[in-house]
Amino acid sequence: MGKNKKIEVKGNEITIFKAEMDEYISLTDIARYKDAASTDDIIKNWLRNRNTIELLGFWEQMYNPDFKPVEFDGFRKQAGLNSFVLTPKRWIETTNAIGIISKSGRYGGTFAHKDIAFEFASWVSIEFKLYIIKEFQRLKESESDRLKLEWDFQRTLAKVNYHIHTDAIKENLIPDAISKQQASFIYASEADVLNMALFGKTAKQWRKENPDLKGNIRDYAAIEQLVVLSNMESTNAILLHQGMEQSERLIQLNEMAITQMRSLLRHSTAIKKLK
Repeated sequence: MGKNKKIEVKGNEITIFKAEMDEYISLTDIARYKDAASTDDIIKNWLRNRNTIELLGFWEQMYNPDFKPVEFDGFRKQAGLNSFVLTPKRWIETTNAIGIISKSGRYGGTFAHKDIAFEFASWVSIEFKLYIIKEFQRLKESESDRLKLEWDFQRTLAKVNYHIHTDAIKENLIPDAISKQQASFIYASEADVLNMALFGKTAKQWRKENPDLKGNIRDYAAIEQLVVLSNMESTNAILLHQGMEQSERLIQLNEMAITQMRSLLRHSTAIKKLK
């Protein structure tokens, strides 16, 4: 159950809380408008009415698959008799009803789904019911406006983050082209061929530049770089089987890294357009 909310109707506070199904409105608060000292008796008198029992029963049959119709029929037959007395708790426990909720404690009382609460308000006062509906609608409109504002803010923030992300790709993730001098250098391992092609430096160079960081250069790679790296590993294996010289493979792998990183950037732009 969510946090309670309140609306003010003709100087009276009416409590509303969000349950699993929908908003529930305090019948106790509505009854207080008629007689603040006898709220429980007012609700009981309303429950004794045959029309009330039928309303509650039909509502439960529409929305509550666990409702007990046989017990409901028993109450309907007794409704209106002078000897008939019905409390919210008895109605709930006997029929397994969900349209009315009885809450104990400091902020307790009898609550009902808004469909039922509005009918109870009619029984108390037609005029008061109209004011309750008006204030309830105002509350929902206010919540809707706030949600729209939050959604607009999140959408704007997402756009800002998108530009930050794509700018980072442009500035940091797309590799520089390997020079002929770099390509002619023989690296100690094939891993460093991939590192040079994608990151523009060997693992040893990265460790020297980042002495305070643990792990290796690939531990700090962006997700886009890791995707391209995986593709490069497969391609490098093929080029090795073909007997291609390391300097030639480095140039091809570097070109592949640049092309694929740019492709990822274009793909990100396409996603943005779909949104």
